[in-house]
Amino acid sequence: MYIMRIYFTIIPLFLIFILSCQSNKKETLQEDNSHSFYVGTYTDGDSKGIYKYSLSADGMLQKVGLAAVSNNPSFLAKSANGKYLLAVNEISNNDTVGTVESYLIEGDSLTLINRRSSGGAHPCFVTTNKNDYVLTANYTGGNIGLLKINNQGTLTQLLDIQQHYGKGITERQEAPHAHSTWFTDNGTNIISVDLGTNELWFSQLDTLTDKLIPSGQRTLKMAPGDGPRHLAFHPNHKFIYVLNELNNMVTLVEKDSTGQYKTGISISMLPDNYSEKNKGADIHISSDGNFLYASNRGHNSIAIYQIDETNGSLKLLDHEATRGDAPRNFSLSPDENYLLVANQFTNNIISFKRDKVTGLLQFVDAIDAPTPVCILF
Repeated sequence: MYIMRIYFTIIPLFLIFILSCQSNKKETLQEDNSHSFYVGTYTDGDSKGIYKYSLSADGMLQKVGLAAVSNNPSFLAKSANGKYLLAVNEISNNDTVGTVESYLIEGDSLTLINRRSSGGAHPCFVTTNKNDYVLTANYTGGNIGLLKINNQGTLTQLLDIQQHYGKGITERQEAPHAHSTWFTDNGTNIISVDLGTNELWFSQLDTLTDKLIPSGQRTLKMAPGDGPRHLAFHPNHKFIYVLNELNNMVTLVEKDSTGQYKTGISISMLPDNYSEKNKGADIHISSDGNFLYASNRGHNSIAIYQIDETNGSLKLLDHEATRGDAPRNFSLSPDENYLLVANQFTNNIISFKRDKVTGLLQFVDAIDAPTPVCILF
């Protein structure tokens, strides 16, 4: 009887241990399938700076909390090793200069390392390459700033400035307005997008002198009144798609046989029967190269296109309502199962399930976020 009592005591304990291990394994698996992301904001309202959120495996959103107090951190990027986060402060002092700041990513918090001049007023974009060179686009300054971060995440002083000149034909194009800047796949060729001059600007990074050198083809003019804002590179390295904020068109850009960039076909981001005000905002391509997404502020939608990889043409598939006002920025999740949208004026972030076969989107969840303007996984 004594042996039997020991046996019947051990068995339940063993079962509890096994079930506990299975539960822990399930929780770990669930945690591994979730993704955290940072949200850049404007701080003229309730926002205090940069926030951290999480996206679960089933597409649900959760607020982690305020990661760092910062002034108008409107656009974010990460270092090549993922240890440091960069944010531009879309501000100016006497309309002359904004700043870019570097943070150490520590758990759910961001620890400020240092802050440097962005090279111009109202920086609205920041990016890095594999060697941790940093580019900022200064909207009011109409220029591009070059910096670098070291192994400890410290930003150098400003290394160089590429100043833009010229203007377009609309009231928004009275002067240069650099809106974004991009390293191409080799990390040294650079394409900068200027809404004000209505051009793409081409340059090269000289890593010996840490200077921006104009390329042989200095600029590419877009169609009058386009107002180029952002662009996306197709994974086949042949096609570039430029999102035009002012005329709400996506324009294909390719290199010709001489190596010169040329504009190709353009397609509207809006339905044929839509006549209200609208401003294009952001653009992304799925990693398989099959689908392109672009955000509309006004129509408040994500335009979904299928890409023809033979000639780069776009076929409009659908418009998905963003369930909020002014979808400024959006992002695909790392596994591309979801697309998240930041609605600036309604203070919310929306999660959509993405069908990888059809490219279409299905609403999953919504969460409050103070004046969100950038999403960074």
